[in-house]
Amino acid sequence: MSKPQTDTQGVQNPIKRLGKYLSLFIDRFEVTILSVSTAFLAVLLIVNVIARNLSKSIYFAEEISKLFVILITFTGTSFAARKARHIRMGAILELLPPKVEKVIVILISIISAIVMFTLAYHAFNYMNNLRIRGTKTEALGAPYWYFIIIAPIAFFTSGIQYVRTVFKNFKEKDVWLSPEQQSEFEDEVTMMENVMAETDIDSLEMKENK
Repeated sequence: MSKPQTDTQGVQNPIKRLGKYLSLFIDRFEVTILSVSTAFLAVLLIVNVIARNLSKSIYFAEEISKLFVILITFTGTSFAARKARHIRMGAILELLPPKVEKVIVILISIISAIVMFTLAYHAFNYMNNLRIRGTKTEALGAPYWYFIIIAPIAFFTSGIQYVRTVFKNFKEKDVWLSPEQQSEFEDEVTMMENVMAETDIDSLEMKENK
């Protein structure tokens, strides 16, 4: 009777570890895009202002700036959904009983997931129409759908994060505002350290099982 439990645990642990490593990868990926895009946007705008005062503006500065703004906006949407950084009435939720708060968070997450998947569908259709029409940017002459491709991806991943939040609240006893954020005021560094610590514990358990 004990062997099936060991086998099941052996199957669940690699999946659990894979999910944690995937979460860490997504976190680093999104943070990198947000940091690099913000830095390049600031540098480009400063250089363009200097160039305008000295001679003339950089002809492609506006288009590249739009690209960085689009990257920051939509990547930030997915990041905020994963880190529970969207605007919410947190004070009201904290005044409610835990069970009521959990039900409201689940309902909000379900509605948000439906909205995100719907937006992802429409964003994909819009991007695909731009691709079919061959619409290009004025200055660089680049296909405009390259600039928009992040939109359906970000909306879809945001929807996934809200679905994860729903499952997380069904699985855990406490209230989770997002799949990786239990409290709105939880320190991100502490949270990532806890994730890494849990991963190390799972690795030790796997070695012991072997």
